[in-house]
Amino acid sequence: MHLELPIAAFTAALLVLVPLPWHWRAKNVPTLSIVAWLFVSNVIYGVNAVVWAGNVRIVATVWCDIVTKVQIGATMALPASCLCLCIHLERIASIRNVQSSPAQKRRRFLFDLAMCWLIPVIYMALHYVVQGHRFDIVEDFGCRPAIYNSVQSVLLVWVPPLLVATLTCIYAGVSLRHFFVRRVTFARHLQNSNSALTTSRYFRLICMAIVQMFWGLLATIVNVWFSCRTGLRQWTGWADVHFNFSRIALFPTLFIPPDVLRWTFFTWWVIPISSVLFFVFFSFGEDAMKEYTACIQWVARTVFRRKGTADMKLSLPSFVRKPVPRKAVPNVDIKVTTDTQSTRFTDTAFTPHKEYPPSFDMSSSFIATPSTTASFSTYDSSSTYIVPFPTHETHPLPAYR
Repeated sequence: MHLELPIAAFTAALLVLVPLPWHWRAKNVPTLSIVAWLFVSNVIYGVNAVVWAGNVRIVATVWCDIVTKVQIGATMALPASCLCLCIHLERIASIRNVQSSPAQKRRRFLFDLAMCWLIPVIYMALHYVVQGHRFDIVEDFGCRPAIYNSVQSVLLVWVPPLLVATLTCIYAGVSLRHFFVRRVTFARHLQNSNSALTTSRYFRLICMAIVQMFWGLLATIVNVWFSCRTGLRQWTGWADVHFNFSRIALFPTLFIPPDVLRWTFFTWWVIPISSVLFFVFFSFGEDAMKEYTACIQWVARTVFRRKGTADMKLSLPSFVRKPVPRKAVPNVDIKVTTDTQSTRFTDTAFTPHKEYPPSFDMSSSFIATPSTTASFSTYDSSSTYIVPFPTHETHPLPAYR
């Protein structure tokens, strides 16, 4: 039993969902289609690896009828989605069309839907022409689509994805050329085209499309070689090719040659690796970091507060001085003499504590002089003023409230 297969498939399915929010806000049909096809393909691979781990039992036949067609459709949908993305990026980078009217945006939306979803559905329907029997079940890998290896299968199943991948590489190369030619004014050009793309996001999309297409070309070529390594079969007619169509071929790993098993593992890992590549290109940029920060703040603001931990007001103990009753003392008359006038006022600001120590002597005094911040024109330094002040003042200990 290969535990790494379901773990890798389900992990890859979760990874492709990480950049989904900002692609959804951008309303980018090709990238959303790539996310959808990769997610569904990884879920299928994970479920198959769990159900048929170490066995080739004939179970979940309806599931196999559906998912084998989806696997065939993904073979065409991923290159077609990348082609739509590169066509859009090349149109933005060129100077042919700076502004897009609502009618042009609608036509582009319909074109993207047709390329990313309608053509794969047609491709799935054409697979029935070269489908020799219902499906295959391979131990540890689950159900796989059946293909009658002939010239017709090469033309209907393998050539279209190769052509689409080649066109994608051509459009990606032209887009990169526009990018480097206008690299100085490229950001302003994107702004003038009313596109939500930034320079860094544009470059990541182009690089992702190129890497995905080279990886897809390699995987498709290897798959064609692996399927046709023993030679092509002769097309003997529709009735002969589809004879006993309802049969299900079983392939236990005990009877699979080691080299064939290695190539089976390689073709299985194509989808999870493509998902990881998509995650790497879109999950470590500046936009992604902003999304992560916003998500963490949302979790801290909602989830934890619902549990009650964030609503608790925690604070350190505070020590407040206990108020002490005061008693008034006789008014103190202070005479301030200046060069221009003589002013007499009553100062009652000083009110000592009520509790005086036993040794308090009202005859004790301190010398008071005008403050240096007072706005007097002149000051007579010979003038001193005697103000009563306690020699011993009690200060109560801080009280904890």
